[in-house]
Amino acid sequence: MGFGLLRKLKSNTRQLIFTADIFLHTIKRDLTKQPPKKLAEVGRLEPIKIEGKYETGQLFLHRIFGYRGVVLFPWSARVYDRDLHNPSKQSTEKQKLTESAFIIDKGKKIPSNNADVEKDKSGIIDVGTSDKQTIRQDSAVSNTETSSKEVKGKLHTFYQVLIDSRDCPFIRAQTEAVTFLGNQDSNRSLYAIPGLDYVAHDDIMPYSSAEKNPLHHELFEKFLAPDAEKDPPFKAHDTLKAWQEKNHPWLELSDVHRETTENVRITVIPFYMGCRETPASSVYWWRYCIRLENLGEMSVQLRERHWRIFSLSGTLETVRGRGVVGQEPILSARLPAFQYSSHVSLQAPSGHMWGTFRLEREDGHTFDCKIPPFSLESKPEDGTPEKIGTSSKHDGTE
Repeated sequence: MGFGLLRKLKSNTRQLIFTADIFLHTIKRDLTKQPPKKLAEVGRLEPIKIEGKYETGQLFLHRIFGYRGVVLFPWSARVYDRDLHNPSKQSTEKQKLTESAFIIDKGKKIPSNNADVEKDKSGIIDVGTSDKQTIRQDSAVSNTETSSKEVKGKLHTFYQVLIDSRDCPFIRAQTEAVTFLGNQDSNRSLYAIPGLDYVAHDDIMPYSSAEKNPLHHELFEKFLAPDAEKDPPFKAHDTLKAWQEKNHPWLELSDVHRETTENVRITVIPFYMGCRETPASSVYWWRYCIRLENLGEMSVQLRERHWRIFSLSGTLETVRGRGVVGQEPILSARLPAFQYSSHVSLQAPSGHMWGTFRLEREDGHTFDCKIPPFSLESKPEDGTPEKIGTSSKHDGTE
């Protein structure tokens, strides 16, 4: 079963147990609600690739969420890791976990309505002679350690993948996270492609399977065809190539932002979705994917969110609310990660977002976990996305 390989993949004992458990059980059932059933083998682990990329058709297990998937094609993205620009940050946090490091306004009531928005007229953009924009934030959501420093991006490989539909109900990530703008005459119409995801190279655990249909997804046979002479034994249909080319502007992953606060790492990936014209204005849309990952031993729970959204049209919005996407997820040693997507629209072709998540540890300690600042940039539009997914609805910034 390749457990020696698993030990090399992850030295952390709890992650090893978690991954092995997923591999054997194939996450088909919630073991906390159903009695244990017979173990089932889904395939055989293969060596991970330290160098090079995984090929189209490679089957894999997700290192964090455990689902089965298949690689469609790669993306090269710039990863802006703010922790790398502050090497003393983690050691300082481990030595001193105090609430005094954060300014928490306990006097304000946090609205529960996702759409609650308050305007803030304070300036936040400082444009220097180099034409590079630097976000300057007030003390309540300060990123003083790194916001004023230039964070250089490093190229990493990510993959567009399909998720096995059998695993979708059991993973802590939205399986309809990849959304597109719908009809041209509606600014709020979105549709989603179920079971489509983006996965970092380091989160791929490749495996092979002798099953005739190793992955269940309605697009699997439309995008991939068996080819016994290839390794992995699949080749891309012309349908996949055409779909990738047509939807490249809306699918493209280019920038990834990461930052860690008190052993909780936040990863943000923004995507430009397009512009919708009305007689009165132009509305630009973005989606963003957020992963929260607990790197510590103590459980934490997400309680509140606080967003700042700046548009180059000159507006600054503050969005507060309970939880995200209707949930207040717990990040434990057993289930350390949670991932979701949301949307934002501006009446300007570019802007910035940043903020904090209010988290509560199991010992009662609360702290604000920084969401790394990221840019919202538009792109030239040559066409409209090809609709393959199901309809969806925009329900506010999460």
